Amino acid sequence: MLKEMPQNSRDWSELKKEMIERGDGDAKWREGKTAIYVFNAGEDVAQVQKEAYAMYMSENGLGPLAFPSLKQMEDEVVGMGLNLLHAPEDAAGNITSGGTDSINMAVKTARDYALANKSIEGQPNIVAPYSAHPAFDKAATMMSLELRRIPCADNLLADVAAMEAAIDSNTIMLVGSAPSFPYGLIDPIGDLGELATRQDVWLHVDACVGGYIAPFVRMNGADVPPFDFEISGVCSMSADLHKYGFCAKGASTVLFRSEALRAHMIFDCDDWPGGRMVTPTLAGTRPGGAISAAWAVMNYLGTEGYCAKHKQVTDAREAIENGVSQLGFHVLGEPMLGIVAFSHPELDVFAIYKQLYNRGWFTSLTTDPKALHLMLSPYHLQVTDIYLADLRDAIEAVSAGDSDAVTEARYS
Repeated sequence: MLKEMPQNSRDWSELKKEMIERGDGDAKWREGKTAIYVFNAGEDVAQVQKEAYAMYMSENGLGPLAFPSLKQMEDEVVGMGLNLLHAPEDAAGNITSGGTDSINMAVKTARDYALANKSIEGQPNIVAPYSAHPAFDKAATMMSLELRRIPCADNLLADVAAMEAAIDSNTIMLVGSAPSFPYGLIDPIGDLGELATRQDVWLHVDACVGGYIAPFVRMNGADVPPFDFEISGVCSMSADLHKYGFCAKGASTVLFRSEALRAHMIFDCDDWPGGRMVTPTLAGTRPGGAISAAWAVMNYLGTEGYCAKHKQVTDAREAIENGVSQLGFHVLGEPMLGIVAFSHPELDVFAIYKQLYNRGWFTSLTTDPKALHLMLSPYHLQVTDIYLADLRDAIEAVSAGDSDAVTEARYS
């Protein structure tokens, strides 16, 4: 679609008014009615995000010599992430633009490591559970890799024995999730680590959702199983700052057990007229605001603040679990973090979703099994009663014969 640029400039006040009006039809996340895409940790955190982002919005992470402040902030953010996730002293990583970016870079690194150190004679492949994020499909497509998706076990976790049976001499990566997006459940990373060590295969833990919540939930007393670098077989992790790190979009971290492993991620080119260019991730220009906002939020909240925010998340999840169980739903597995999915033995959950959507809720779904899906933020603790009341009304509407089901796709 083509659109002609305005011939004349317009006043900012007029443009701002139009932008606000255009947003009137967007999901009402500020009211707590959105349980996907946005992570609402409160106005104070949002203010830190905005001011810190604006301070460095013109600076460029591509130029560490020009902007050593950004390099220092990135190193400190990555260092805090590595420390939270039990990485060894020589671990390393970088900030990326998001979870898909982090996963892509981890796959690229594992591929290049395998090509340099193993006898890969056919098409390299990745072995992942069915619940793993589609970012692995995207990475495999971009790099001409085979992705072998293995059905989950009956408990919706990675089936370690079935994954082992799928490994061959061309396998460059095993995948586990902590947690998986569809179910909010942490795969048996310890068992996957043992498998990876035994088979000498790279293990990546996708903690895009869990990396910056699980450590604090554990500090709050929950029995979160080992899922990170404390398991010796884990080579790399992805963990999103702009999810449960409550940082500004787009910011994630890709983390490696050692600098020697990370070295396979680095792009280094000097065969062109512009001189040598070295970039750690796919992007060239990297927005300084995403880096500075991440640094500011992590220091603003600190361990104490994150523990408090994440207790609100898990309290909200527990309230939802109790409420939906009383309404006849079945919670999938035993979620520990901020995602909960729940199915109904009799009613069409897609029709229930449509009824909730009509009441202003923008959440998500799983298709196998069919279930409603919530990714909760601290603010949701204030609106759990409203959600459960609307869910009860939605059930009544569907039970009365209003089966207007949702068919459009939802994206994580």
